[in-house]
Amino acid sequence: MPSPAQRRSVQLPPQEWRPRPSTSTSASNAALEKDLKKVVQKTASTFAPRASTASKNPAVPGTALYTVFEVQGYASLLLGGALSFNLLFPSNEPDIWRLMGMWSIWMFTIPSLRARDCSKNEKEALNYLFLLIPLLNVIIPFFWKSFAVVWSADTVAFFAMYAWKMGWLQQTE
Repeated sequence: MPSPAQRRSVQLPPQEWRPRPSTSTSASNAALEKDLKKVVQKTASTFAPRASTASKNPAVPGTALYTVFEVQGYASLLLGGALSFNLLFPSNEPDIWRLMGMWSIWMFTIPSLRARDCSKNEKEALNYLFLLIPLLNVIIPFFWKSFAVVWSADTVAFFAMYAWKMGWLQQTE
């Protein structure tokens, strides 16, 4: 029987502690993202406005209609900010103008941009935003009752979603 001193001196062979890529984790993440994309697409196509005919979208890049939708989308974003920050039609009370400014991204910007013939990634970003913005607009006022804060959160979500789905922040090699 080994003495206590001998037991302490026994060393095990060193094992390397390298993280091993988990194929099950990456596979489950891919499956989760695929399922989420499917649910978002189905929900957005159910509730978001879409073409009433089976014809090709006439708002293709380079056309006047495409430009009108794009300008309308970004102008409504800016106008909504001016309304929610109480710069237009100022008042000391919450009113319909500030409420409309808060909801402008969901009511005008996203539908205008979705009406164009855009890339698959941009359409996917707009579908996610179509579902995310109402959640933000309902949840945030429970914690902070400010039209400007809600509009700002919507704008941050808008650009963050575009950055994620359009790959703006990915490094190219």
